[in-house]
Amino acid sequence: MKAYILTEMTWEEVEHALKTAKMAIIPVGAHEQHGPHMVESCDAVLAEEMSKRLAERLFPNVIVAPTVNMGVSPHHMNFPGTISLSPDTLIAIIRDMIQSLKQHKIEKFLLLNSHGGNQTTLNLAITTLTKDLGVEIYLAKTTASAKEAMKQYIDSPLFGHSCEREVSEALYLAPHIVRFSKLEKGDIQPGKWKMLRPGSTLQGYYNYEEMTKNGCIGDATKASIEMGEAIVEEALGNLTEAIETVLETEAEKIV
Repeated sequence: MKAYILTEMTWEEVEHALKTAKMAIIPVGAHEQHGPHMVESCDAVLAEEMSKRLAERLFPNVIVAPTVNMGVSPHHMNFPGTISLSPDTLIAIIRDMIQSLKQHKIEKFLLLNSHGGNQTTLNLAITTLTKDLGVEIYLAKTTASAKEAMKQYIDSPLFGHSCEREVSEALYLAPHIVRFSKLEKGDIQPGKWKMLRPGSTLQGYYNYEEMTKNGCIGDATKASIEMGEAIVEEALGNLTEAIETVLETEAEKIV
């Protein structure tokens, strides 16, 4: 095996893996609209693919848990097909997964999230579950750390959902989820949503169709495999380094 992927292993293989695996990566995605050019499982697929590649780099020290393939997506519900969990439900699922894996002697966890709408809930989860369950839980957004590549390739003032970044990541990681012949630029609408965006003076809730008529932002027509590779590989390098530091710190304590 080049990576320990729990859904692809027998119990005997897992038993062997647990001799070296000290951390479980839990991919966390969503099931929501991604405009006319990406399938609705996009976030779950990208979280899982990033987790697998990260596990390859960290082999044999981590194991990838099953993907949480739905998330907190009420702002997308007016687009057909979106399925949203309540924050309490998402935290409960993660709690049960961690409790189960802790029974198998895993005590470090990474929630690798690919959906921005999950971030607030997952921040709450790591705060409460770390104390409640007596484990170490870390949180990372899949490619958020790839700041240099994004600076180099992306010039859209508004991006982050079914845009050139996300479509490029998909072209590199999972091209089957992209409808390449239907790539569109975001159909941005006027409205009060502009004053409620992250980073604004005020924060507030708005439905996604208030911001974009076709469900996209940025300009997916600029997407490329080259951009996707640059962003994904930079992020994987940063994540690998950070996790190795966490695991090495624990090894030093044991010594």
